[in-house]
Amino acid sequence: MKIQITAELLDGLVLAILKQDDYYGYALTQKVKNVIDVSESTMYPVLRRLKKNGDLTTYDKSFQGRNRRYYQITDVGKQHLQEILQLWEEYKSNLDRIFYRKCGEE
Repeated sequence: MKIQITAELLDGLVLAILKQDDYYGYALTQKVKNVIDVSESTMYPVLRRLKKNGDLTTYDKSFQGRNRRYYQITDVGKQHLQEILQLWEEYKSNLDRIFYRKCGEE
């Protein structure tokens, strides 16, 4: 059984990774794949949406004769990440109260 990840949590993962450093698409996908099972075909629409919403910006950098498109978090993206983190903490806290409640506690 796999626990499904929501689009908002996937956005949060991407933004959290990009808050640490800029990454090109494939490298970013590999970073996310280290945490959850996600495909490149899932990641690129997420990156496009985050860019369209102003959470990310891009720039190209040459590598071995080819251009790599790097993604960089914006101030809007940092604020969005803070909102996601706050929602996550509330959600996690609510689940933890149920998962870790001792028998007979209310």
